Amino acid sequence: MERPSQDGPMDLEKPNAHHEETAFTPQQRRRLIRRIDARLVVTLGCLYCISLLDRTNLGAASVAGMQQDLDMNASNNGYSITSLVFFITYTIFQIPATVVIRKVGPRLFLASIVLLWGVIVIAIGFSPNWPTMAGMRVILGALEAGFYPGCVYLLSTWYPRYELQKRTAAFYLIGSTASGFGGILAYGLMQMDGVAGRAGWQWIFIIEGILTCILGIGSYLILVDFPEQSPQSWHFLTEPEAAYIISTIEADRADVYVEEFSIRSYLRNGTDSKVWAYAVLYMLTTANTYSIAYFLPIILQESMGFSVAKAQCLVAPPYVAAALVMFVQAVYADRWRVRGPVVAGNAAMGLLGLGLLGYLKDPAPRYFGVFLATIAGNSNCPALVSWQSNNIRGQWKRALTSATLIGGGSIGGILGTTVFRAQDAPDYRPGLLTTMLANALIILIVVAMSVKFHCANRRVDAGGKPIEGLEGFKYTL
Repeated sequence: MERPSQDGPMDLEKPNAHHEETAFTPQQRRRLIRRIDARLVVTLGCLYCISLLDRTNLGAASVAGMQQDLDMNASNNGYSITSLVFFITYTIFQIPATVVIRKVGPRLFLASIVLLWGVIVIAIGFSPNWPTMAGMRVILGALEAGFYPGCVYLLSTWYPRYELQKRTAAFYLIGSTASGFGGILAYGLMQMDGVAGRAGWQWIFIIEGILTCILGIGSYLILVDFPEQSPQSWHFLTEPEAAYIISTIEADRADVYVEEFSIRSYLRNGTDSKVWAYAVLYMLTTANTYSIAYFLPIILQESMGFSVAKAQCLVAPPYVAAALVMFVQAVYADRWRVRGPVVAGNAAMGLLGLGLLGYLKDPAPRYFGVFLATIAGNSNCPALVSWQSNNIRGQWKRALTSATLIGGGSIGGILGTTVFRAQDAPDYRPGLLTTMLANALIILIVVAMSVKFHCANRRVDAGGKPIEGLEGFKYTL
């Protein structure tokens, strides 16, 4: 760990894991973990909810009349461009953002960017034309770039490897479930059409932006920093409690203590092929999740014939189902210490769901396909985040891989927003075929990585080269 100043984080020498564990009874340890879960996972989940709402509310605004008012059409591809530009800056700023969060601290960094992007969302509601809105979305992407990788990185520093996926799933569950009801919220806000001379779609951005600003301000008090800094967080851990958490992480993977930052060694972590394999997997996954988030209300209305009200409200049930499935998966994946088969199984489910959605005519089985595709894509997000966290050691390498993973996800967002073109309405067959291909590739890559990891574990068992520079460390399959 970097030696802090007198005014910085508490100065903890490497604790003795056995001593720290015996300092707390099992009941005290359970209460401590529940407090961390409530303060860390729930708070980040609520912020993730508003993050998803703010980046994906274009679909809801579209069916509320935004495209007509801002002259978005097939000839100028205004909707696709406005959706796309967000991901350009969102991708570019992720790697530097994870360096900043380690230096500045997650509480100040995350709360600040949430507040700032809330202001931008409000401004989007006043856009007079779609190029102006697209410019605002460029700024929004830059501000949101550090949020998701920052959350993933922060969670990975607090939990042992086989307690991480259910926390990541809970974080993702809170965000995706609540954002699944964003369509219902948007439909309610649409009823403000004409208030203060503003259209209903404008009120979607304005009110959601105000909510974001409120959460950004409140989160500064509630959010926590890294474990070694946690006694400074408001009404959180004592120094003995923080020392216990640090000893637990150190016993699990021996990477609590942060080496001095060097840009050369930081970037050298990118020579590890699995860093990019995880990024590609996440890219293929988010190509599915973002396409569903941005285009599901439109497909429900234009292709499946539902009214605006029904299209907005029918978005919610698949997300609720996805939340339940992803959490159950996470509990058993942690218990059985398995990751790859879960990812491949979800991809197979997504392949089936997209096939039903894209190539049947009856709305009932097509809507069932929406359930399968939504469950598959959303469940794979926490599964992949946990898999890469389980197989990476070192604070700066963990920071880099969090950024590259989510950076891959933002490229998936670009794919998801560009393959569903206005000229392919109402069935969007090319987009559906592309996302089906993405799921097939996920299965192939998972199989290849699992074979590689299995061989590396066998080499360790035979007394060969250690994995990630730590004797006894083995890959999670």
